[in-house]
Amino acid sequence: MSSITQTDYDKMPGHWVLAKMGKRVLRPGGIELTKKMLEHLHITADDEVAEFAPGLGATAKFVLDMKPKSYTAIEQNEEAAKQVRKYLPSDNAQCIIGHAQNTNLPDQSVDALYGEAMLTMQSPKQKEEIIEEAHRILRNGGRYGIHELCLTPNEIDDELKSVIQKDLAKVIRVNAKPLTVFEWKSLFEQKGFSVVIIEMRPMHLLEKKRMIQDEGVKGFASIVKNIAVNPDARKRIEDMHSTFKKYEKYLGAISIIMEKQQ
Repeated sequence: MSSITQTDYDKMPGHWVLAKMGKRVLRPGGIELTKKMLEHLHITADDEVAEFAPGLGATAKFVLDMKPKSYTAIEQNEEAAKQVRKYLPSDNAQCIIGHAQNTNLPDQSVDALYGEAMLTMQSPKQKEEIIEEAHRILRNGGRYGIHELCLTPNEIDDELKSVIQKDLAKVIRVNAKPLTVFEWKSLFEQKGFSVVIIEMRPMHLLEKKRMIQDEGVKGFASIVKNIAVNPDARKRIEDMHSTFKKYEKYLGAISIIMEKQQ
């Protein structure tokens, strides 16, 4: 991220704009839903854990506090990987450069796996490939957790769904394709997973109350200050916030915990 200049704010993916302004928690359901996901994953000292697309490593810190047997992050962005490696102990944790569709990890080598705010950003084909890779690297009975954007209700009009997806993609500069709860659940079940628990939260990523909850009062104040002195970034964030508010009724955050079927 350090190589990105102010003139790039217009083209930069929305989550990196927010990160440049100092936002650490870049998950649709906030830190609360992340903690719920980890609670339901039941990570122990016997578990070999993997994370798809760790971003800035905010969740990795929580997982490392659980003292797993090992931790491996798979990150395609070298700048992000450098950030994550700063937090990792040298003996049993690593962040490797790779793609969630093709991690190069051995078959059935992971007990617990999770990914946040990344499947939403993939095409239908890429979603399937990532879930297939998750199934391949997990041991039988292994747990897979996600924290993603979702659309509500399940019966949402197809035309409206298409409009929302297009508007989101336009404003965050990433081809976001969130699914309904039913669609997320069905996708995983078709790929050999058994859904254990589903948690839902409002998608309030840029709402003041959620930002203070996620970043703390000092962190929030710092973000506000950074936005105030960066007009290009401020325009992007205002556009994102406006779009999120416009479709607030239809946007939610979802966490699903599932098990690889025997």
